[in-house]
Amino acid sequence: MASSADFVTGGLFLESGGGVPSSMASFISLQAAGSVVSISCSSSSRRRSRRRGGGGGGFLSVTLSMKVVVVEKGGSKARGALNTTKHLWAGAIAAMVSRTFVAPLERLKLEYMVRGEQKHLIELIQSIAASQGIRGFWKGNFVNILRTAPFKAINFYAYDKYRSQLLKLTGNEETTNYERFLAGAAAGITATILCIPMDTIRTKMVAPGGEALGGVIGAFRHMIQTEGFFSLYKGLLPSIISMAPSGAVFYGIYDILKSAYLHSPGGRRRLQHMKDSEEELNALEQMELGTVRTLIYGAIAGCCAEAATYPFEVVRRQLQMQVRATKMSAMATFLKIVDQGGIPALYSGLTPSLLQVLPSAAISYFVYELMKIVLKVESE
Repeated sequence: MASSADFVTGGLFLESGGGVPSSMASFISLQAAGSVVSISCSSSSRRRSRRRGGGGGGFLSVTLSMKVVVVEKGGSKARGALNTTKHLWAGAIAAMVSRTFVAPLERLKLEYMVRGEQKHLIELIQSIAASQGIRGFWKGNFVNILRTAPFKAINFYAYDKYRSQLLKLTGNEETTNYERFLAGAAAGITATILCIPMDTIRTKMVAPGGEALGGVIGAFRHMIQTEGFFSLYKGLLPSIISMAPSGAVFYGIYDILKSAYLHSPGGRRRLQHMKDSEEELNALEQMELGTVRTLIYGAIAGCCAEAATYPFEVVRRQLQMQVRATKMSAMATFLKIVDQGGIPALYSGLTPSLLQVLPSAAISYFVYELMKIVLKVESE
């Protein structure tokens, strides 16, 4: 079964007498032969005076003809790639929406962690507003989105992928709690390794003197030139150590809560109602947990994960702030923090962090589940 669609992708103005060489048209046709994508060229003349007069010109138009072929077996790879792309976009959009919404709280958390601010929360808010205005609360948000969008996209996708692979290996109909935690830990590690450079750059930008670096590109160049390429991976080990349990708790807790509800009498009734009314339901009504439960379960999972791994996050931020001349190991940094501020120093900024994580995790999971329905992401 096949269908085709034509798109006029662009064109090029030609000088008078400038036709399309036959060799060029033949080359394009030859390269596209037998492919699901073909390119055709056509030229049209345009004259200002008489038909054979001067001053004429032409326009070369290029048309892309794409034939979409759906085959039972041969098209499975293409459909799989498309489904993966949609799956990644669902996670990326969830990150963009949630991070922008909670950017002011993220800024407050970083102030506590990076600068070691001892001010009360209200005083810190007033200080930022007075020195930088309202826009100061969204400082670094663009870089944060550049970091969290791919991070969350990979994280969500990797978790679902690892979980489905574990189901195939065990042959079970549903993952166990252990498998949920294992898949979450593996997803957190995968996303951390791939995305930590952007997180390091963002931390550098919001630190004292970061304004002088000239944005993302400037901070990137500065770190490469002064500290070397691997400075982008500062704090990788504590990041992995923190993200493994964080991912395990975040995805594990959410899935446990979700599974418990869906196996309850109320959950079974909801699933049956959705099955009976499938064609009449909108995207929000198709969510298995519903809007409120998705938000609540996401918030609970996020808070549990943040509280369990916050000390690792504090150590990682401090490692990212170090320069080569005073570079310390993760353990030495940990001991220094405890020596200077005691155990409470490992939880510096936890309150604004939890205030940020609660809505962020709730919105993130809600948007992710919603976008999977809107984009028609298929379960693997």
